[in-house]
Amino acid sequence: MKFVLAGYGSRGDVEPFAAVARELLGRGHDVCLAVPPWMLDFVESAGLAAVRYGSDPPPITGMTDVVRRAIQIWAEWGAGLKTLASGADLVLTGKGEQGLAANVAEYYGIPNAALHFFPGDHASLGGVMGQLAQQAEDAQRRELGLPDLSAPAWEPLEIQAYDELCFPGPAAEWAEQGRRRPFVGALTLELPTYADAEVLSWATAGTPPIYFGFGGGMQLPSPGETVAVITAACAQLGERALIGSGPQDMSRVPHPDHVKVVSAVNHAAVFPACRAVVHHGGAGTTAAGLRAGIPTLILWLAVDDQPVWADAVTRLEVGSGREFWSTTLDLLVEDLRAILDPDCVTRARELATKMAKPAESVARAADLLEGAARIGRGG
Repeated sequence: MKFVLAGYGSRGDVEPFAAVARELLGRGHDVCLAVPPWMLDFVESAGLAAVRYGSDPPPITGMTDVVRRAIQIWAEWGAGLKTLASGADLVLTGKGEQGLAANVAEYYGIPNAALHFFPGDHASLGGVMGQLAQQAEDAQRRELGLPDLSAPAWEPLEIQAYDELCFPGPAAEWAEQGRRRPFVGALTLELPTYADAEVLSWATAGTPPIYFGFGGGMQLPSPGETVAVITAACAQLGERALIGSGPQDMSRVPHPDHVKVVSAVNHAAVFPACRAVVHHGGAGTTAAGLRAGIPTLILWLAVDDQPVWADAVTRLEVGSGREFWSTTLDLLVEDLRAILDPDCVTRARELATKMAKPAESVARAADLLEGAARIGRGG
């Protein structure tokens, strides 16, 4: 069978698609993986071929530019999906492109599916962005010659790429409604990095460090100040710090011996050697911390899924969260002291035993996509 997998965004958005692509390829399927231009090198470094999906974003200086860029990218997604899905048995996208993919799937008479990284319908996108998305989807239907939207031929498969135990409320609601929203757990490639051996050697040479990382999707305004606050907080607590700089340039930022800065690490390999993890609240990093059995502090940067995951770890009593921009040295010390409490540490270890294993998650996702494609073919 032929599968089209189109993922747009930073590594946290794209890696789950790459993980599923690798699994489907291993099962002998024809897979077209489409990613944004800035993620092509990453995907190729994982040994996967990919095609370009969307364009590099222009500089954005205000709300007018945001709206213009949104209109542009939805048009690019729609045109790209139409081209990619020709001859496919199923098209898989993220939540944001789900409506466009549903139109294309209807045009070709094939099923569509989506990966969701936190609870919510595609239709839950609100405000100006929601209106623009609806306008783009309506315009696409007219361009494809489709009638006014009615019940789709296939109910979309909405794979929840996180663990059910993280959101028991939606899980119970969807079970009662019989919705096609299966939980599979986080999807990851677990790729090694050049720094893993060195980092693990440093981590195990002293007390386990606290990991700090803030993802690859946003530039911090002052990396030097961030390192200084982390350094001071850990010094007060007598802890060591491992900082994943990501896209931030921290190469010239001074730091003492109890702090180590590295561009990237394999979370699956390094997190189990850490005492706790502090990060931006991306779904993938959150899952890696929970799977490692260590407490989590989420300092969220963007108002999308990050506050949702901060609420989740707080509700599970394995960590806490607050806005990055409002964090001070005193608050960071207070938050770190709280998540390093023995009771929190114990709960984090216990929760890890209930999390889906990475190999199980990706196999389950592939099983579901194969099943949906077969139904679309008539069995």
